[in-house]
Amino acid sequence: MQIAQNWIDIAYLIAASLFILGIKGLAKPKTAVRGNLLAASGMGIAAVVTLLHHSIVSYEVIVAGLIIGAVIGAILAIKVQMTSMPQLIAMLNGFGGGASFALAAAEYFKGVDTTVAMAASGAAVLIGAVTFTGSFVAFAKLQELIDGQPKGFPGMKLVNLILLVGAVGAIGYMTVTGQPNDTLFWGVVVAAALLGVMLVMPIGGADMPVVIALLNSYSGLAASAAGFVMGNSALIITGSLVGASGLILTQIMCKAMNRSLTNVLFGVMAEAGEAMDADEVYQGKIKSSSPDEVAMILETAQRVVIVPGFGLAMAQAQHAVRDLADALEARGTTVEYAIHPVAGRMPGHMNVLLAEAEVSYDKLKDMDTINPTFEQTDVAIVIGANDVTNPLAREDKGSPIYGMPILNVDKARTVVVVKRSLSPGFAGLPNPLFAKDNTLMLFGDGKQAIIDTTAALKEG
Repeated sequence: MQIAQNWIDIAYLIAASLFILGIKGLAKPKTAVRGNLLAASGMGIAAVVTLLHHSIVSYEVIVAGLIIGAVIGAILAIKVQMTSMPQLIAMLNGFGGGASFALAAAEYFKGVDTTVAMAASGAAVLIGAVTFTGSFVAFAKLQELIDGQPKGFPGMKLVNLILLVGAVGAIGYMTVTGQPNDTLFWGVVVAAALLGVMLVMPIGGADMPVVIALLNSYSGLAASAAGFVMGNSALIITGSLVGASGLILTQIMCKAMNRSLTNVLFGVMAEAGEAMDADEVYQGKIKSSSPDEVAMILETAQRVVIVPGFGLAMAQAQHAVRDLADALEARGTTVEYAIHPVAGRMPGHMNVLLAEAEVSYDKLKDMDTINPTFEQTDVAIVIGANDVTNPLAREDKGSPIYGMPILNVDKARTVVVVKRSLSPGFAGLPNPLFAKDNTLMLFGDGKQAIIDTTAALKEG
C-alpha cells in the first residue's frame, strides 16, 4: 500500500504534536499517564505511516524485526530488576546511538548526493558512535564489570580534543568537496568510538546520573541527524525533542551536583581533594542502634522524613518503607519523603521506586522544599542515601563533592541511618553524618531493618 507524501507529512505533523503534548503531560504526576499515552500514540502513528511509505519494500524483514524486538523487550521487562534499570537505560541509549550510526552508515554507502546529506550523515555517525561506546562504558561501570572510579591518563583531554577536531575536520572535508572518502569515513568511526570511551572513563560512579542524561541527549541528536540523512521529518522532530530534553535534564543534574556542564561534556574529572581517613572520622563516635530502640524513638515523633537512596533500591525496601509510613501515620505522625535530584543512579529513580509501592506523589518533596523543614523534623530515616547527605559537600572546601547541594538531614533532631556497614558511597568518601551526636546507625539489610522496626512499632 502506498500513500501520497502530503498525507505522510500531515501524519508526521500530528505525531509530532502528540509528542509535544505527551512531554507536557509528563511534567506533572497527575497527567503523566495521559502524557505517556499521547506520546505512545504519536509514535504509533509515525511508525504505521512510515511502514506505508513507498520506499518500504520488504515487510517480511520488518515483521521479523518486530517479533525479535518484542521478544527481547518482553524478556528484559520481566527479568531486569528495578535496581538494574540504570544499566538498562544506559544500554538502550547505546542501542539508540548504534542504530543511528548504522542507518547513517548505510545511507553513506548507498551514496549521499547532497551537501546536507553528507554533513548529516557524518554528524549521525560521529554522535551515534560516541553514544554507542560511551553508553556501554557507563553500563560496564554501573554493572561493576569495570571499576566505577574515574580513570584517565595525562594528556587525555588533549587526545580527546585531537580526536574530536580530526573527526569534525574529516566530515567537513567530505562535505565541502562533496566526495565520499571511505578511508576518512572509517577514520571518523574509529575516532568517535575512542572518544566515547574516553569521555565516560574519567567520570566516576557518583556522576553516572548526569552521564546517563547526557548520553540520552546524544542518542536523540544522533537520531535527528539520521532523520536529515533520510529526509524523515518524524525522526528529525523526535530526535530533536529527545536531544533538547536530555540536554535540559543534564543541565539540571549538573546544577544538583555542582558540576560544570562543560566538564561533563568533555569528560573532565573532578578535582581530587585531600584524602580523608575513615577511621579518623568514625573511630569511637559511631552509635549503633536496634529496631526496638528506633521504634521507641518513632513512637513519640510528630514528624518523620524518610530519605531513600540506592541502598533502598538494592534492598527492594520500598514496600517495607511504605508499611512503616502507614504504621506511623496511623499513630498521627506526619511522614514525608525527601528526594534528592540525583538519588539513586538515574534521574527519577527514587520516584519510580516509591510509585511502585503506591506511595502518594504528594508526599514526595524535592530538595529545595524539604531542606528548610529538617530543623522541625523529629526523625530523619536515611536508607542508603550516602553521598547526597554527606555534610562534607557543605563544610569541606577540599572535598571533591564540595558545593554539591545535599539534603540537610543532619539538622533533624534525630537521624537514623539504615546501612549494612560504614562503606562509602559512589564518591568513595567517608560520611561525617554517621559520627554526629544526633545520629544512630541501624546496621543490617535495609528491607529487614525496616520490617523489624515496623513490627516493633506496632507491638509498642
